[in-house]
Amino acid sequence: MTNPLKPNADDRELVALFAGLDTPGVSDAMDKLGLHGQVQGIMPLADYTKVVVGPAFTVKYVPASVPPGTVGDFIDDVAQGDVVVIDNDGRTDCTVWGDIMTEYAGLRGIAGTVIDGVCRDVNKALGDGYPLFTAGRFMRTGKDRVQVESVNAVVGIGTVRVAARDIVVADANGVVIVPRARARDVAETARKIEETESRIRDQIAKGKTLGEARTSLGYHTLQRKS
Repeated sequence: MTNPLKPNADDRELVALFAGLDTPGVSDAMDKLGLHGQVQGIMPLADYTKVVVGPAFTVKYVPASVPPGTVGDFIDDVAQGDVVVIDNDGRTDCTVWGDIMTEYAGLRGIAGTVIDGVCRDVNKALGDGYPLFTAGRFMRTGKDRVQVESVNAVVGIGTVRVAARDIVVADANGVVIVPRARARDVAETARKIEETESRIRDQIAKGKTLGEARTSLGYHTLQRKS
């Protein structure tokens, strides 16, 4: 299956800025720039070796009405390379993502899914290598319990505000949300920090003590807010 929705030029450019970076480096850059985007309580389903980077396609769930509304049809509107970011208000009593969603997302080239809530059918996601980042796992369906209220509106994942098309960076360490308007600043700052840390590693490999290498390269101020 080919996804007819492709990333636009701006999305491709911003995603490319984060090539070779990981969430610790991006987190350090966010601290340096005084930005809050580190998502607490949302963990990777597996120890992924690749870093997921993509624009956020945001989804807000609310308790179901009578009669109940839809739960997963939004996925037809998600572009290739997007990261689905679902705000289910941290609920752990019902799921908003299962094996059908995993299979369909994989077929359409969706980069991954972040859920402030829980998922199920985890063996499918693990077997397919589909990246999921959630507050946990549970088997009970969300159908007739929750429904989609909005897509591509501002949502909250933990204490982090996520707007549609913000840049999501996620890996085995967790999830960081980068405000789209600051993506270039964050990526540039992260690279500078990574370069300094690489030089520290080079120096200790050549015989310097860790204290000497850190002092000479200003390690203790790397993440300090500018």
